[in-house]
Amino acid sequence: MIESDRLRDAYITGVGAFLPGPRIGNAQMEDFIGRIGGRSSVVGRRALRWNGIEGRHYALDVFGQPLHSNASMCGVAAQAALDDAGLDKGALGFLAVATTQGDLLVPGHASAVQAELAAGPMEVASFQSVCASALMAAKAAWLNVRAGEADVALACAGEFSSRWFRPEFYEGTALVDAKGRPAMEADFLRFTLSDGAGAVLMEPRPRPEGRSLKVRWIDMVSLAGRFDPCMWAGAATADRADMKSAWSHAGPVAAHAAGAVALLQDFELLKIVIRAWIGVWLEKVDQGRIVPDTVDHLLCHYSAKSLREEIVGLLKDTKAMIPEEKWFSTLRESGNVGSASIWIMLAAFMKSGRARPGETVLCIVPESGWAMIGFMMLEVV
Repeated sequence: MIESDRLRDAYITGVGAFLPGPRIGNAQMEDFIGRIGGRSSVVGRRALRWNGIEGRHYALDVFGQPLHSNASMCGVAAQAALDDAGLDKGALGFLAVATTQGDLLVPGHASAVQAELAAGPMEVASFQSVCASALMAAKAAWLNVRAGEADVALACAGEFSSRWFRPEFYEGTALVDAKGRPAMEADFLRFTLSDGAGAVLMEPRPRPEGRSLKVRWIDMVSLAGRFDPCMWAGAATADRADMKSAWSHAGPVAAHAAGAVALLQDFELLKIVIRAWIGVWLEKVDQGRIVPDTVDHLLCHYSAKSLREEIVGLLKDTKAMIPEEKWFSTLRESGNVGSASIWIMLAAFMKSGRARPGETVLCIVPESGWAMIGFMMLEVV
């Protein structure tokens, strides 16, 4: 550790992303995730109109067989970030990994990624939530570099959502009615989430050549004390706020039959949570933490085109609105990859050539899981 009470600066010197397999268009989706009851989904067509996604990637083949693991995708993205920074994995001193659902229930996902990298001894940390878990991992990496605990820290996030969307997760459960129709709160997500991984590497100084991103600050705000879970897996809809009713108490067989294993979303609650996210955003502006006129680029993660329209509609009449021409997104091209989305987006942004020295990049990651939102302010150097 550095012999000083002064915190160091930290810079993102490498960014990496991995999207498995070919790009899958809307017409091909159910060839990969399957058709519940052998029928095409009516809800799915509505979901695609709502989310505006035209392409995504799956770590499954057309027979539902895995091409990768979550850990292997994270490993590829992590190696890409190391390569981008011009470093070997032996330089790593800290590894933080985020995901919604890892490959194993236990142990932590960071250990699986370290093993996938065949990396040497180091400190690791696992973060499990939904989309905002990426910024949890990033904050851990950032603070380790700032405190001098590590000279090279990597934050990675990966998702293998498609394996949870195969018909066997729904057929024969309470999520499918007598006519073989899946519940909307389950079927909708099958057409929204996809697979991939992304990573950022941090050091206490910028790279000698090319662009780096100075991390000015990272803020996380959880509002779980005000709401029930909005997106979850492990409990039936009515019991999701009662931890004594979680799947582990009933056992896996009974929980599966009750529809308590699949990933679910409460869309009515989501409408309320959106306003809560905006409330936190407005507070950041009121506090002077975010000064909209000084933001040059906004990378805001959102799960659907219609959700972006909702956010813009709520912000347009406020001083917190950042003009849409400053927004950058990869949602339409590569889909919603959960926690990995913000790093996939940042990697594409850095490759786009838009970043200029001195400009600011604000990353915002709202999470519907249990009402959370994260912010990260970057400066191009």
